[in-house]
Amino acid sequence: MDFNAYQKALSSQLRGLECPFPESEFAERLACVRSRMAEEDFGALLLTDPSDIFYLTGYSTFEVSVHVALVVTREDLLLQVPSIEMGPAMITTRVARVSGYRWEGIGEVLEPLVEALNHGVETVGIDAWHGSLRQGVLEGLKARMSGVRFLNNGGLLKRIRIVKSDAEIGFLRESARITSAGLQAAAAAVRPGVTDNEIAAVGARALLEAGSEFMSMQPIVVAGRRSSFIHCNHKRSVVQEGDPVFLEFGSAWHRYTAPMMQTVVAGGEPSTEMQRIHDGCRRIVDALMASVRPGATFDQAAQAAERALHPLAGKVFFSGVFGYTVGAQFPPSWVEGSGFIARGGNTEFQPGMVFHLPICLRIPGKWGIGCSETILVTRDGAEPMTRNPWTLA
Repeated sequence: MDFNAYQKALSSQLRGLECPFPESEFAERLACVRSRMAEEDFGALLLTDPSDIFYLTGYSTFEVSVHVALVVTREDLLLQVPSIEMGPAMITTRVARVSGYRWEGIGEVLEPLVEALNHGVETVGIDAWHGSLRQGVLEGLKARMSGVRFLNNGGLLKRIRIVKSDAEIGFLRESARITSAGLQAAAAAVRPGVTDNEIAAVGARALLEAGSEFMSMQPIVVAGRRSSFIHCNHKRSVVQEGDPVFLEFGSAWHRYTAPMMQTVVAGGEPSTEMQRIHDGCRRIVDALMASVRPGATFDQAAQAAERALHPLAGKVFFSGVFGYTVGAQFPPSWVEGSGFIARGGNTEFQPGMVFHLPICLRIPGKWGIGCSETILVTRDGAEPMTRNPWTLA
């Protein structure tokens, strides 16, 4: 049985069995996207970001290293997947037109895309800044379609995805619940003499037992001096007495992730300096919570957070981003990329936006303290979705 026969067999029995949303939700999303396409004069979109494709179809897989594309025209949809991904395409989507190509035959992807895009389309919107768009695919299409312009779509889909539906918010609340369960278990495992791997293992088990799918990022656990290095992870290091142990987890519920950071001091009371840095994290998050409200801009919230950070600014390293949107994502990141709370952001907060506030303050070569929340923007302001205990003990 080849992948075409496999497609027919699954389509007749299990079509859309694991699609996470009802048809009405996808229809509403697609109508919104097509309306924006008309406003911005795109005859078609060529989407390759797995999370964008998921948003419009439900297509979900842990294999995100292969070429997958969704062609959106004003009348049609074409989902293109390799032969090994025909199963997920059948059980997670209801897309009528699914085109397969041999996994080992990447050159076969061009002609079906040309056919889908060659019906009166003059301008194709692409996500020129996303790594999922392969240079060979784009150059091959340009060579075969000299009369068509391929232009950056300016984050068209991200501008729609930034505001979550009620169903999406429900999924994020489930993720927040599971994330908290994993962190609680991991924090309870922190003590001198264990390794960061052992703590990560306890937390990962709790996440999976509570219902998490495969995660966009594995649990992050670092201790002592290694916690001062951004984006390190567990590496068989033994936790020492008095070490701060930094934890950052994010479970996945139907691909939606609500992350949280927590720091626990092993085997004793935190030092005065640790408590001061921890209090700084809390001060920044409180400033953001007070500033995030409909009508305020990302820049205004960032300025309030900078004022809260100021007493520690010369002592600690901070990334400069006080918040980023989260939603449905795939490895290697849970960052949605549709919005960042940082200086210069003139976008206004709207009800339904969801942000992770990744506040981690690191003293280079010494240690780092990180505590965060995932928050929902409501009509009345910011609501925490996660439940950080806000203690180093």
